[in-house]
Amino acid sequence: MHIIKKENKKNIIFSDHTLINNEIDRSIKLYNWDFILSFLPSGSYLVGGFVRDIILRRLNEKIDVDIVVPKNSIEIGKRIADKFKGKFIILDEVREVVRIIFKHVTIDIAPQISPSINIDLLSRDFSINAIAFSLDKKLLIDPSNGIKDIQLSFLRTNTKQNLINDPLRILRCFRFVSELNFNIDEKLIDFIKKCRHQLKLVSSERIHYEVQRIIRGKYAAKSIILIKKFKIFGYIQSENEFKFNDLGKINLAKFNELEKEKFLPLFFLFQILDEVSLKEFTFSKAEILHIKLLNKWKRLLNKKNIYELNENERFDLHKELESILPSFILFLPETLHKDWLLRWRNKEDKLFHPTNLLKGDILKKYLQIEDGPMLGKLMNYLSMELAFNRLNNFDEAIYKGKQWILQNAPKM
Repeated sequence: MHIIKKENKKNIIFSDHTLINNEIDRSIKLYNWDFILSFLPSGSYLVGGFVRDIILRRLNEKIDVDIVVPKNSIEIGKRIADKFKGKFIILDEVREVVRIIFKHVTIDIAPQISPSINIDLLSRDFSINAIAFSLDKKLLIDPSNGIKDIQLSFLRTNTKQNLINDPLRILRCFRFVSELNFNIDEKLIDFIKKCRHQLKLVSSERIHYEVQRIIRGKYAAKSIILIKKFKIFGYIQSENEFKFNDLGKINLAKFNELEKEKFLPLFFLFQILDEVSLKEFTFSKAEILHIKLLNKWKRLLNKKNIYELNENERFDLHKELESILPSFILFLPETLHKDWLLRWRNKEDKLFHPTNLLKGDILKKYLQIEDGPMLGKLMNYLSMELAFNRLNNFDEAIYKGKQWILQNAPKM
């Protein structure tokens, strides 16, 4: 048996063709989709990410499978979906690309577009995705030496035309950097620099999908640095300086795995897209609001040291950023990370989780105050008093509320 250890990723990959063939067969049975093979005509191939991930030994619980058939892909896909009760979707009617969704497996089926599978493979985005497995002969087909590139952690394309044919591949390159920690071929970098403005021809929804994958990758910081360096989104927004001094030196030692998974993507998204671009790329209102708030408080930190914020500013910061504070903490001096995270994790901390000791109805009853701006300001005042440990119980809240009304009520 011949295997290669990838020292840079501390991972074992398959490199021997026989081992890869055996693992593909094993995985088909393991993920329980061998039932569809009898519906595929002679001359069908597994291609792309499934084969690549077999070699990398990184298949997840839920897998995506790409299959190339000689022709009639829509008819074949519909027959499989009907027989095994899968959800059937036509992704591209012109190119006859279909998708069948089962519980743990999503299968895309497309027709072969060239006389030879080798020509089809050479037109794919990167060599690491240009590997096919013949379901008839149980053999690998690798005209671009993609297996070798996987061994070298190397991203390479055959021609510039492969990027121009589908400019989304420019962005997909950075997804593979983020997810696989691959390095980019110098020629590919030149192609990207020359073709990056072609991204404007790609639908917003497709860009949105790739960005979401990029910011969630294990090596997202490396990818974000390159996106900024090559000004990938310069066609849609002005390229400002980094919003973080050195993304390559982020220290996440104080963050737990759940916090990294939940809040790092927002931090990385903040680095590459502004609010207008987020809207253009169909990000949610919540994501756009979060980026807006991070921008607001990061701009303030550019003018003021965190230690110089007054009580009102500190309270407003925690009130506005409460739900996403770990995304913001990375902008603070590292000496504060542990303390801020510990306090944020403590749901009883009244500054990091602002709350009200008394509800509005209680204040209205005891203080004879009506609904309106005054009530809102009073509740904010009492919440701030509670946050800074100047309020302990019901009686104190009523007393301070009365005093505040006397000082702030409109003069008759």
